[in-house]
Amino acid sequence: MAFPAKKLIGDPINVVTEFIDGLVETYPGLQYLDGFPQVKVVLRADVPYATYNKVAVISGGGSGHEPTHAGFVGEGMLTAAICGDVFSSPPVDSILAGIRAVTGPMGCLLIVKNYTGDRLNFGLAAEQAKSEGYKVETVIVGDDCALPPPRGIAGRRGLAGTVLVHKVAGAAAAAGLSLADVAAEAKNASEKVGTMGVALTVCTLPGQVTSDRLGPGKMELGLGIHGEPGAAVADLQPVDVVISHVLNEILSTETNYVPITRGGRVVLMVNGLGSTPLMELMIVAGKAVPKLQLEHGLAVDRVYTGSFMTSIDMAGFSISIMRADPPILQRLDAATKAPYWPVAVDGNRPPAKIPVPVPPSPSAKSDEPRSRPLQLNEQGQILEAAIEAAANAILNLKDSLNEWDSKVGDGDCGSTMYRGAKAILEDIKNYPLNDAAETVSEIGLSIGRAMGGTSGIIYTIFFKAAYAQLKVSSHSGVTSKQWAEALAASIAAVSKYGGASAGYRTLLDALIPALSVLQEKLDIGNDPSTAFLLSSEAALAGAESTKHMQAQAGRSTYVSAEMLSSVPDPGAMAAASWYRAAALSVEEQKHKS
Repeated sequence: MAFPAKKLIGDPINVVTEFIDGLVETYPGLQYLDGFPQVKVVLRADVPYATYNKVAVISGGGSGHEPTHAGFVGEGMLTAAICGDVFSSPPVDSILAGIRAVTGPMGCLLIVKNYTGDRLNFGLAAEQAKSEGYKVETVIVGDDCALPPPRGIAGRRGLAGTVLVHKVAGAAAAAGLSLADVAAEAKNASEKVGTMGVALTVCTLPGQVTSDRLGPGKMELGLGIHGEPGAAVADLQPVDVVISHVLNEILSTETNYVPITRGGRVVLMVNGLGSTPLMELMIVAGKAVPKLQLEHGLAVDRVYTGSFMTSIDMAGFSISIMRADPPILQRLDAATKAPYWPVAVDGNRPPAKIPVPVPPSPSAKSDEPRSRPLQLNEQGQILEAAIEAAANAILNLKDSLNEWDSKVGDGDCGSTMYRGAKAILEDIKNYPLNDAAETVSEIGLSIGRAMGGTSGIIYTIFFKAAYAQLKVSSHSGVTSKQWAEALAASIAAVSKYGGASAGYRTLLDALIPALSVLQEKLDIGNDPSTAFLLSSEAALAGAESTKHMQAQAGRSTYVSAEMLSSVPDPGAMAAASWYRAAALSVEEQKHKS
């Protein structure tokens, strides 16, 4: 039975900002950017803005995993940590603020856990930072050893082994290495570590009730750090049996997830998931070491035991094993002032701090805000009607999208898309509708402000790419072929940063067939509105066909094929819906004129 959780918090909305307030009051070497609550960035207090003469190492992600990520900011480890809301990837603007605040001429390395939202948000921020002149490299960490391959493009999840990668990269940066060399050491470390978790309970999000998903006498093997289902639910076993199973999974020669073989040397990290007493973690460590030595023939060079990457208040632990090459040991042993690394250095408490101002964006627009023209030309009228039709189609589809998503995802696709459509309808009164390219840009801004989640960042990328293509190709009115080129550019950008392509059970399975038909019909001389309408039929057919696809991207990757076959992909259906509504609107406008 679910029951209200007891929490030492005020308003659940403020938990992350209030956590950061307490963190910087506790540790003198930490500071934050002044931008609450939108910008939640913790950084080293001793790094000079824009003139830092070493590689900056930046990481981040959703909050709720403390002390990751902010607790590992300090000399010799992370230069800055970007904090999202609980279990939500941080927004692109926050990531950019962190990059600008600590990145000097040596550049910065982004260390990103392998979750779709994190990859997309950090990826877009990296591209924006590069366009502003910053040198940026990215390393994706996927150390999960619980789920058997293949996992489509989603791949292995980022777990507690990421903290060891932070330490290796931070020490390399502190030693003065170049960006390329720091990135190479971080990537090397990420390829030599494997992790698996075991949970006795699920976690409770602030302000929500405690779930009884596991029930009494059960444990979950190989779950993710957000409480998402793992490899299996099993009867609770003695700790010796559980540890043996976890070590066998990590070191399996069948999956070969980590390059560790008998006779090698390793580092062991025993990580608490939030509510596990230190006594129990030490019991796990005390039993894991001899098992590694006697059952797997490995020498254990270092043992780190404590809470490094939690899942709020989850009871359980994870084990990470990393190959202990001499250069890696040197980085792990290097001095650091990160407060939650086991050998952190304390400092004297300084006077009260003044928040560091958020650095301005060099690309910020200085011109007047966009506004609706006093009179719409023909193209402006058509564009307005099409945008309104597309947005209203999404509003009407909200409940169906949520219902589909509850079976194959996290149940909020309709609500997320609804927020974006609502924002567009509110903002359209200020869109420069006679300028198609700028209107597309404004749609992207509306979505970026309101939507959130993976869908929000995907659609922001979609409209930014379309805007860039239209801006290059059009100087007055936009031709039908230029719209097709913009759609092609958008699909290419979403595929690049999201990793998906045709057949992966995503929105691209609606848009790729639509593009193909649109280009084909335009090339043979069909009327543009007719070509648009026919391509929208292909979009609907493509979306419906996702019922027969095995997911290879996003959270649906972890859902069984039997469950997926009962519903279409909600993202594809949403895309087909707005695309079809826009096409019908354009056709209607043609008959009116």
